Amino acid sequence: MTPGDKAVSDWFEKRNWEQFSFQKEMQQAYLSGYSGLLNAPTGSGKTFALFLPFVADYINRYPQDYTTRKNNGLMMLWITPLRALTNDIRKAMQAAVEEIGLPWTIGSRTGDTSAKEKEALKKKQPEVLLTTPESLHLMLAQKDYPRLFENLQVVVADEWHELLGTKRGVQLELGLSRLKRIAGTSLQPAPHHTKLRIWGISATIGNLRQAGDVLLGNDMPRGRVKLIRANLDKKIVIESVIPDNIETFSWAGHLGIRLLPQVMEIVAASRTTLIFTNTRSQSEIWYHAILDKYPEYAGVMAMHHGSLDNELRNWVEQALHAEMLKLVVCTSSLDLGVDFRPVDTVIQIGSPKGVARFMQRAGRSGHHPGATSRAWFVPTHSLELLEGAAIKQAMVEGIFESRDPIVLAMDVLTQYLVTLAVSDGFRPAEIFAELKSTYAYADLGEKEYGQILDFITKGGKTLSKYDEYLKVEIEKGLYKVNSRKVAMRHRLTMGTIVSDVSIRIKFLSGGYLGSIEEDFIARLKPGDNFWFAGRSLELVKVKEMTAFVKKSAKTSGRIPSWMGGRIPLSSQLSAMFRKKLDEVARHIEKDIEVKTLRPLFDMQARLSHLPKSSELLIERFTSGDGCHLFFYPFEGRLVHEGMASLFAWRISKIKDASYSIAMNDYGFELLTDEDIPLEEALKSGLFTEDNLLDDIQNSLNANEMARRRFRDIAHIAGLVFTGYPGKTMKNRHLQASTSLLFDVFREYEPDNVLVRQAYNEALQFQLEEFRLRESLRRLQKLKVIITNCSRPTPFAFPIMVDSLREKLTTESLETRVAKMTLRYSD
Repeated sequence: MTPGDKAVSDWFEKRNWEQFSFQKEMQQAYLSGYSGLLNAPTGSGKTFALFLPFVADYINRYPQDYTTRKNNGLMMLWITPLRALTNDIRKAMQAAVEEIGLPWTIGSRTGDTSAKEKEALKKKQPEVLLTTPESLHLMLAQKDYPRLFENLQVVVADEWHELLGTKRGVQLELGLSRLKRIAGTSLQPAPHHTKLRIWGISATIGNLRQAGDVLLGNDMPRGRVKLIRANLDKKIVIESVIPDNIETFSWAGHLGIRLLPQVMEIVAASRTTLIFTNTRSQSEIWYHAILDKYPEYAGVMAMHHGSLDNELRNWVEQALHAEMLKLVVCTSSLDLGVDFRPVDTVIQIGSPKGVARFMQRAGRSGHHPGATSRAWFVPTHSLELLEGAAIKQAMVEGIFESRDPIVLAMDVLTQYLVTLAVSDGFRPAEIFAELKSTYAYADLGEKEYGQILDFITKGGKTLSKYDEYLKVEIEKGLYKVNSRKVAMRHRLTMGTIVSDVSIRIKFLSGGYLGSIEEDFIARLKPGDNFWFAGRSLELVKVKEMTAFVKKSAKTSGRIPSWMGGRIPLSSQLSAMFRKKLDEVARHIEKDIEVKTLRPLFDMQARLSHLPKSSELLIERFTSGDGCHLFFYPFEGRLVHEGMASLFAWRISKIKDASYSIAMNDYGFELLTDEDIPLEEALKSGLFTEDNLLDDIQNSLNANEMARRRFRDIAHIAGLVFTGYPGKTMKNRHLQASTSLLFDVFREYEPDNVLVRQAYNEALQFQLEEFRLRESLRRLQKLKVIITNCSRPTPFAFPIMVDSLREKLTTESLETRVAKMTLRYSD
């Protein structure tokens, strides 16, 4: 046994902990010089699985003086997707090294780190630094940055599955490509060892091997790469909250408040509970409803979401640790990493729309090795119960979503090149070779690269007359930013997280609560009441980018809404939902959810048809509004949005008509004022993939969709400056600036890489074009069942309710739904 192995083994023994087999396998792989990916569930000891082998390696290299050796420089860089994760991980690592006897410092550098602490980090690097992708790039923007990383031995990407498939993940790929070239220059590695080891930690996703390939890049020798799976039998108990009377339970909706009494019974029987909602608005609504109906929870209940002030969120996390709270209503802000051992129950309100997301949240309870995770699924409308059954089955079968990597993100690349120019400058040929070693830019052409270089130095073909776009200068082949103003502006706007302009909420008496999007505050006037952070507030005044408020005794008031569409059903969960529906149609009743929904399904069969997996159901129905066609592919909201527009376009080529479109995760509606030639359209190839891209371009306002995507692209690429801290540019000004740039590029530089990216993103992310194509292939193989209905069916009703949301009226949605129910009831 090596000295390092013995030190780690002794540490586990002192703590009366068992070192799992995957942790031993991880230690052996690390000590043998491998890089790779560790697949381990939340609460399994994955942090120590990677940190302790690094400690063992250090002890093996310095067995005589490891307890006295100091000032080693930065040796480990630990990247996390959330700033909130760093504090807990840092404390756990610091405690471990102190118990082992290492005189190390474990530091952190995130957006929350003070300027004084950042300055101290520059003077004396800790042995281990926890940071985020954004902060890593800020370090690369410092003068003489290679010196910071000269002793670096390993980079760990924690929760890599959360970064994969995002532009933040691409940011990390770029950072790693630079670190591989400059790090470890003072090390003398053993034979076959690469100078810099790279490891990722990932929860279970559908494409783990590809996830590893993306993280490690194209230049990592495959013989030096390992995928290590924990394979722990983590017990997860999932139950659905069943409505008392399914026949009176809502057919449509997304709040789930009707099941509040059953939810609170679960909370009362648990030690500590996390209630997960899918949106920040929903968390505010649930918190308000609980406080209103169960005032005894005041003082032992809190809220946690991304728009709350950082101090408030930190207090909630600490209170959870200290077992001061019985209940926290939260969003994805508590999905990741932090260990809340007191939590024994998780409640998910509404479908999370993905198997992996539900498993991640369920794992927040019983968050330590050997514990059972317990989660409850609360449907917000009837058919969501079947989604609950589908999620449970998918988890049993081990079916999880893949995270598709982003490639050729030219906006991120543009920002990165300016980052390098802000620090010590760069030579294009050297950086091009590094870029080609990444997964994201393996297919980058010299022409596109040249266009970006031309843009950051000369403003490209169209902006060369404007000094603000001439950021980078060329000095003897070195691309460099010499302007202090350009450098400062760039550092202020670095990053790939783009959100709408926010207004900070501050008490008149002092103290911040968080931030709300500008558009919501703009609709209020002084004296208006609204709810935020679980408090009733009165708006006093708005000054610059701060809304000053005071506490209000009123119990009513608006609840903020945040931009961002509803999460669509994942392809894996869609497929499992269709499988469950097929069981229903064949009268196979294995699940309590299916048995509960039988009256609803019987009504669907009586009024129309229950489709098997080999069938596509289309319902035809006429009302005072016109002729309705309902299609049920069960493919998810985004696919249905593209498919509805595509079918409307193709049918209109047979008979000219204007269509209204509505959709949800289960199907979509085409509504027009005349008969729809459906049978003729089916014979003409309604489901064909031929000319698909052309038909999509014609059926949708492709220019407008690309224009919306371009706004974020322009922000990331540094085309627009969003303002100094506290003086952010207003939303409408940002939109006007980016819209003008988009029009200029389209007219005078149509081959611009950023404009092309905007069109590609519209297809890929907004329409899920790949899934749409796959769905059309599936539909071509199905038997089409057309039913003529006298009234909306249980499948159709929720889609009609969704269409009501978009219509401007003085009636509330609840009033209009009630009228519809009365009109179409038996």
